[in-house]
Amino acid sequence: MSKEMTGASALVKSLELAGVEVMFGIPGGAVLPAYDPIFDSKIRHILVRHEQGAGHAATGYAQVTGKPGVCIVTSGPGATNLVTPLADAAMDSVPLVVITGQVPSAAIGTDAFQEADIRSITMPVTKHNYLVTDPDDIPRAIAEAFYIANTGRPGPVLVDIAKDALQKMTHFNYPKNIEFAGYKPQIKPNDQSIRDAAALIAQSSKPVFYVGGGVIKANASKELLKLAELVGAPVVTTLMARGAFPDSHNLHLGMPGMHGTVAAVTALQKSDLLITLGARFDDRVTGKLSSFAVNAKVIHADIDPAEIGKNRFADVPVVGDLAHTIAALIPALQEEFKKSRPDLTAWLRQMFSLRTTYPLGYNQPEDGSVSPQYVIERIGAIGGPNSIYVAGVGQHQMWASQFVKYENPRTWLNSGGLGTMGYAVPAAMGAKVGAPDTTVWAIDGDGCFQMTNQELVTCALNNIPIKVAIINNESLGMVRQWQTMFYEGRYSNTSLDSKRIPDFVKLADAMGCVGLRCERTEDVDSVINEAMSINDQPVVVDFRVFRDAMVWPMVAAGTSNDEIMIARGLAPDWDSQEL
Repeated sequence: MSKEMTGASALVKSLELAGVEVMFGIPGGAVLPAYDPIFDSKIRHILVRHEQGAGHAATGYAQVTGKPGVCIVTSGPGATNLVTPLADAAMDSVPLVVITGQVPSAAIGTDAFQEADIRSITMPVTKHNYLVTDPDDIPRAIAEAFYIANTGRPGPVLVDIAKDALQKMTHFNYPKNIEFAGYKPQIKPNDQSIRDAAALIAQSSKPVFYVGGGVIKANASKELLKLAELVGAPVVTTLMARGAFPDSHNLHLGMPGMHGTVAAVTALQKSDLLITLGARFDDRVTGKLSSFAVNAKVIHADIDPAEIGKNRFADVPVVGDLAHTIAALIPALQEEFKKSRPDLTAWLRQMFSLRTTYPLGYNQPEDGSVSPQYVIERIGAIGGPNSIYVAGVGQHQMWASQFVKYENPRTWLNSGGLGTMGYAVPAAMGAKVGAPDTTVWAIDGDGCFQMTNQELVTCALNNIPIKVAIINNESLGMVRQWQTMFYEGRYSNTSLDSKRIPDFVKLADAMGCVGLRCERTEDVDSVINEAMSINDQPVVVDFRVFRDAMVWPMVAAGTSNDEIMIARGLAPDWDSQEL
């Protein structure tokens, strides 16, 4: 006979059986019964300073480890503070299991103290969610939550548990197997789809691999490398796929999209076949959708059938896990290539010429101040390709995607779909917990940093020695760039005055971290090396950089990728290119 225990104990035991090693959270009234058995659990609980920090930390942990991130908070404002991390995880396909306390079941619907209908609130931003009012249902809900979060297309699952369900007694019964009649993700691709895809590739003279974050989620980077080398076609990796294919590989053209390389953007535009792997034809990649890659046929491989055909018609849809899909494509292509194989020489010559002619670059500020791009480039060079880089959102995020060289998957973390400012510090904290022996750099803006920097206290108290580079241009930089370009330099409410208030070095010191400052280009390397040498405390470096640096290339929102600019008002010299 199963052992009798409280619902709270059943919750904690279920989490242990689900393999949870760490969770991030804050106790409160409705979830307090669960915190008593947490006290005796082998699960490491990290007490954060804000529930949003718990959510982003769980995301960072999940993105680095590939395992579901877990957080636990109380009802009402505790739960609503997690809406942004949930939406963020849903957009970027991150597996999370979020546990929220709820007011006692008898009080639900009465506007009780700290009551919020979090199940309804989060329904659009979770893969699935639960409201549990019976303690007997807790183990199954937790087991199902982990199964749903980490199978098929990963995503966040919320389990809301009424306080009385945590307090009542139950006979513990954890399910051995999970099956849903209506939820059976297709893992293996259809054989005919694979054959059709292989035939289309074998007929294409201008193919390009359009690689999205799904390749990383599927742990399919090794398979991708084999497939790309077999086909010999150029590869572009989206913002969420940086590191899925080595930057150093000759076939890699860089990142496509709004701030992508000229070669990557043009490869998509001029191709006759998009081999789309785990990407979703996001507006930041396609630009004006009606003008995107108009002469290209599309192979679209994804584990989520809802993505296929959502934004762009797929000539060959392939539903399945990408590791299985790519592995199946390789022998199918080898058979096709025995019959005929297209000559990609001219296509590669054109794309490699663009890569050489229009490399990513930047100008040094004429006033002698520090270039933000240079700072980020040097962090990447000194930190090396085995470090993990976590960015906030804005100019510094784009520069980090451009000027850090990524060779490995799960070394680049950012909020791609939702674009959440304040993501970097807590996500870096979670990443460091998931990979404690790896150097973790949070590359943050002064605007982003001031949204969630309180989690540095969590880092300092819990021996989580992340490194934070504040790219301090005393502005909301990306918004300022748009104001420069589209609003005649009318800088309405984008000046933060962050070089004056707060003093980031003193703030870091007050939070138990080492604070450093860099104001001269000649000091950049030495300051980064000093930060790299400190591994027993979190480090915060205030890099005071040129205010008016801009992110290039750029495709303005709503315009065609054909209108890419390499500098303000300057387009590539297409007449000199053989396209």
